[in-house]
Amino acid sequence: MDGAGVTQGDASTVRRYADPMTTTAGSRLSRTLFLLADGVRILGVASILASALWLGGVEVALFALVLLGLVLPRVLHTPPGVDLATGVTLLAAGWIAVLGLFEVVGPLDLVMHWAANGLLAVVAYSLLVRLEVVPALGAPAPAHARAGVVVVTTAVGVTLGLLWELGEWAGHTYLDDTINVGYTDTLGDLVAGGLGSVLGGLALAARRPAPATGPEP
Repeated sequence: MDGAGVTQGDASTVRRYADPMTTTAGSRLSRTLFLLADGVRILGVASILASALWLGGVEVALFALVLLGLVLPRVLHTPPGVDLATGVTLLAAGWIAVLGLFEVVGPLDLVMHWAANGLLAVVAYSLLVRLEVVPALGAPAPAHARAGVVVVTTAVGVTLGLLWELGEWAGHTYLDDTINVGYTDTLGDLVAGGLGSVLGGLALAARRPAPATGPEP
């Protein structure tokens, strides 16, 4: 009977992490954050339409990628704060790129890579939880397991950063040579994204409580 209780508890933990609305259904703040995040998704759709009407194909492709990043947290039922922060960061980064502000305000590029990469690493970890590749965060875990959360999140985040830099290179080479690429730019983006991913991993690891200790029954 004890073993069955543990199994049921673990399953409940997985469900709570996979769908935060089950634990925040009565929270007005959580509902507000979800509604705001949905509003950002609507702005993402509007950005694609605006690009199609007044900008060009490169901008349409950019905001299509942004919209994917806006929708994924909703599909995965990530916590509302992460959902909203991810949406605002990605949409802002898209418009900053379109308006050419990265070239005007140099450090802004690194700040956006740091924030976006860290948030997307957290979202990617949520996907791995949903696929049952990694354990849910609510389950108690020893220190080495919490360290594993940081390692996995960082690795996923760095991989996403590499894929983005490859996408920038492909865009520069085959679509629009005004897309800024270069050795220094790429290394700076990867370092900033990696640091953001580490921070995201530390935040996730903090959600895994240490196992209860006590006298043997």
